[in-house]
Amino acid sequence: MGGVAGAALVAHVPTMVLPPDVRKELNDGEEISLVPGLHRMRAERLDPLDADTFVVFDAHWATTVEFVVSSHERRHGRYTSDELPRGMCQMPYDIPGDPELATAMSDEVNAAGSWMTAIDDPCLPIHYPTVNLLPFLQGDERWVSVSVAQTGEPDDFLLAGEAIGRAIAASDRRVVLLASGAMSHTFWKLKELRAHEASDPAHIRTAAARDADFERLDWFAAGDHARVIDTMDEYLRYKPEAMFGHYLMMVGAMGGRECTAASTPYSDYENSIGTGQIHLWFDVRPDLT
Repeated sequence: MGGVAGAALVAHVPTMVLPPDVRKELNDGEEISLVPGLHRMRAERLDPLDADTFVVFDAHWATTVEFVVSSHERRHGRYTSDELPRGMCQMPYDIPGDPELATAMSDEVNAAGSWMTAIDDPCLPIHYPTVNLLPFLQGDERWVSVSVAQTGEPDDFLLAGEAIGRAIAASDRRVVLLASGAMSHTFWKLKELRAHEASDPAHIRTAAARDADFERLDWFAAGDHARVIDTMDEYLRYKPEAMFGHYLMMVGAMGGRECTAASTPYSDYENSIGTGQIHLWFDVRPDLT
């Protein structure tokens, strides 16, 4: 039996893939909670699900005239970040894909009146919101990545997510959705940021952004996704990463405003040079667990 078996909002911060001693040096000698959190999520949530495919809504993959979904049989190589090549350098990745599901997702989004193309070009770049999850979450599942259309608005993301949910429901796949991106997302300026690298939320760029994140964390805990969706115009003032498109597509595939899946935290709410980061798990289909 197929369907969305589970979902998570996950951080992908570069700090997670730094050596442990470097992570601790940046965090006043302590480990960041994001690292053990993903290991626990794999063991406690993903292993029991026995999923076929992970769908990653990748907050760094910005496309312009359409959504794009990776439809490769396999993606493999080494990844160096153009943004942070010192910390993310020649990271190996080897990911089996799911071209059948990717094509079905694309077809369904187009049928819904939006635009998505399934691309299997071997030269298509990969981004670290996908790559940085692999050391923690990769098992035997297939992986596909979905872009965030940078010209999209909340209703576009919800529409695409709803269509993706229908494609998954019509398949025989047990799917986990991973919305890989931050909450509020404003960095400290270069002259200041090295004083704000520790994970303590006191370092979030503004108190108002931190409060807005905490407000939504309360709503997630209560399963009140309708309220998160209905206040997106307000939340966009705090510049959630990728216009929160990664979350909106995920929740769209889970039922949109009708979704009542409550969150379970798999990390603390943490700072990353001004931005709000957390791992949250959502139980979606008890009948698939």
